[in-house]
Amino acid sequence: MRLLIVEDEQRMANALARGLRADGFAVEIAVDGRTGLNEARHGSFDAIILDIMLPGMSGYEIIRTLRGEDNWVPVLVLSAKDGEYDQSDGLDLGADDYLTKPFSYVVLLARLRALLRRGSPARPSVLTVGDLTLDPGRHTVQRGDSDIALSSREFSLLEYLMRNADQVVNKVTLLDHVWSASEDTHVNLVEVYIGYLRKKIDTPFGRRSLQTVRGAGYRLTADPR
Repeated sequence: MRLLIVEDEQRMANALARGLRADGFAVEIAVDGRTGLNEARHGSFDAIILDIMLPGMSGYEIIRTLRGEDNWVPVLVLSAKDGEYDQSDGLDLGADDYLTKPFSYVVLLARLRALLRRGSPARPSVLTVGDLTLDPGRHTVQRGDSDIALSSREFSLLEYLMRNADQVVNKVTLLDHVWSASEDTHVNLVEVYIGYLRKKIDTPFGRRSLQTVRGAGYRLTADPR
């Protein structure tokens, strides 16, 4: 899943990004309000972590502008402004959640995953395609009763495919949502990781659930025995 952090405290933004990337997210950072708004408008993010006190444009203004443009990307406000009216203002403007600094990373991650589940009607807490299951909260994958060990990148790739099960997803979309723009990547890297996934979720079980749609991309579907 692809996240945008809008935070002018560079050390905090970098530390938060490192943690989220280790948990399988693709993360971009903006350090001022106007850049954050521009990225939010054009970056195709699954969620935004947003500070309120930003140079150039406040987080409140960013939320107001996005919602006024019918952009309903989930927004988690992360701010040192901890007054009840500050939180009320943020939520009333259209933020989806509000967490005050200092914060627990574990709690932030749980709230973020809850936001992502609520982002569309079909985002259950545990994803299931046939007998393949993925639990984002516990970071586990199983085929039937068998546990499957995946790297963080493989996990993130599988999660995105499972959230879009039975749909054809092209390589560019996968690259955008699983890898960060700051990484030196190429669409061929998607093919490599698709191969890694097949060897772990399909080959040992005699399945063909991860399909290549020639000239279009990839589709994950239930594949009965």
